[in-house]
Amino acid sequence: MASTPVWQPAESFRNDSKLARYMRWLARTRGLAFADYDALWRWSVDDLEGFWDSIVGHYDIRFHTPPARVLGARTMPGAAWFPGATLNYVEQGLRHRSATRPAIIACNEAGERVDVGWDEFERKVANLAHALRALGVARGDRVVAFLPNIPETIIAFYAAASIGATWSLCSPDMGPVSVLDRFAQITPKVLIAVDGYRYGGKAFDRRQVVGELQRGLPTLEKVIVVPNLDRGAGLAGLAGALAWDDVTAGAAPLAVEPVPFDHPLWVVYSSGTTGMPKPMVHGHGGIVVEHVKVMGIGNDLGPDDVYHWFSSTSWFMWNLHISGLLVGATVAIYDGNPGWPDWGALWRFADRVKATFFGAGAAFFLSCMKAGVSPRQFADVSRLRGIGSTGSPLPPEGYRWVYDNVRSDVWLAPMSGGTDPATAFVGGNPLLPVHLGEMQCKCLGCKVEAFDDDGRPLVDAVGELVCTAPMPSMPLYFWNDAGGKRYHDSYFDVYPGVWRHGDWIRFTPGGGSVIYGRSDATIKRHGIRMGTAEIYSVVEALPEILDSVVVDLEYLGRESYMPLFVVLRPGVAFDDALQAKIREHIRTGLSARHVPNDIFEIAEVPRTLSGKKMELPIKKLLLGHSVTRSANPDSMANPGSLAYFVEFAARRNAGPGA
Repeated sequence: MASTPVWQPAESFRNDSKLARYMRWLARTRGLAFADYDALWRWSVDDLEGFWDSIVGHYDIRFHTPPARVLGARTMPGAAWFPGATLNYVEQGLRHRSATRPAIIACNEAGERVDVGWDEFERKVANLAHALRALGVARGDRVVAFLPNIPETIIAFYAAASIGATWSLCSPDMGPVSVLDRFAQITPKVLIAVDGYRYGGKAFDRRQVVGELQRGLPTLEKVIVVPNLDRGAGLAGLAGALAWDDVTAGAAPLAVEPVPFDHPLWVVYSSGTTGMPKPMVHGHGGIVVEHVKVMGIGNDLGPDDVYHWFSSTSWFMWNLHISGLLVGATVAIYDGNPGWPDWGALWRFADRVKATFFGAGAAFFLSCMKAGVSPRQFADVSRLRGIGSTGSPLPPEGYRWVYDNVRSDVWLAPMSGGTDPATAFVGGNPLLPVHLGEMQCKCLGCKVEAFDDDGRPLVDAVGELVCTAPMPSMPLYFWNDAGGKRYHDSYFDVYPGVWRHGDWIRFTPGGGSVIYGRSDATIKRHGIRMGTAEIYSVVEALPEILDSVVVDLEYLGRESYMPLFVVLRPGVAFDDALQAKIREHIRTGLSARHVPNDIFEIAEVPRTLSGKKMELPIKKLLLGHSVTRSANPDSMANPGSLAYFVEFAARRNAGPGA
């Protein structure tokens, strides 16, 4: 039986939505009328050519050279989209120039605000592109950046893309080993780096790290330094470095280079928690057509919106956030710690910039909930039309917190996808109701299903999230992956010709979906398989628990051992009574099979830079693997948290019977 919705779109909300406008456009220009969203979705995945051609037409995506067809080959991997077409990502963004609203609104945790108008944005893009050309950067060369979430980062990306160079970005809070693991793979010509950044009220000078990157990347020909921390600081120690202000000054004309549809736009990376990060290459055209769809139709954004999605520059959500520019939205970026000086900081920022759509990782909303934050009590949230969440599953209590503490009538639109497909597979829908804990729909053009172990589709049962038809934004290839073996093995080795994403998902009979966590970190006890997200939902519902992580350690020839690690609210005693309460809560709320063998108190849960709990690396550590084989501390949000698990593993593996 379907649950009662916690939100229903008003008729005016439905009619004014970009999705409703798109459906009316289809009826008017293509003679296509659909009774409901499900019928529209089925058409979008059955007639791939018709659907993606309609996205190009509806958003007036302009080709310099028209394509011979929409889809040359339908295979996965190897689909050929819009063969023969030429375009450039930058043109789709800059076509929305306006004198009445800024392109970018930027704030930092010190409260400093900068509004970048469209004219200034284009001028600096043109000047930097001119400087890059003068440095010998040409189509296909790599421009890499070590920058935080500031306007200069977006300007640098647009400048590189405008000349057909391939972009790659790392956040300056990453260590040099982790950054070199990424950038060295793609042999860059130019590095654009920051002198430092601020986080949590502290300043971090990164010029020494920039020097290490310069020395560790032998193909570099030039470094450009952005004075973010100290505008008066010199460039000492960085041989031949150029100053940002010098290379963005002047009045060079904008000269955008048309490139093939599948020309590399950027290289993004897997989380890199273990092993060498996978360098995934996405193309100009695939990103443009997918991102105008997910920004416009999926997130309901347009030129009247101020769009904020909190993200580090090392998380793919930065790329997706700035794609708001492709549909004319103003992007509001925030540089700093979202929890400093308290968990109300981002909500006050959203009020200040008059945001209409606010997004963040699920961990942010749960942190606000646990901290007792109620944004509507101290911030004007009346302008917020939509709230997005991603990164990890948002449990039902997270939904309740939003509706109780932000707005009771807001559209809550969590989504799930990933860096790999460069988008969401499932997400929000302004035409449909919101149910607790569920994402509303399968996204248009995404032929996703839940498969069992034998490759059979499931409904209302947990299975592997798969995509059975190609999408334009899927990676073109992995850098330096001769023959495509690593690419194939990453997605297509389980179900031939079908993309296996690595998440457990359940599609409800009503068309919604629930993510149950990564399939490689699944708990399987006494033959019963369960996603870790289900356990966290039960455990973290207890007011005493701020955070938790669980792993199931399987030992050959022995019973599994499942420890639960919990972070307690300050002042809470970790005693027998609390442990008994946790066990009983799991037993009654979930199942007796998933009561942990032991419960331990920890200071913090190890997380990736995108906020995901590092279950698999913890599992490897506790099974006796070294830190270097289990996790990459430089790619973590809190590398110091690993020390506890290293010590725990040493004690356990040295004990009797270990």
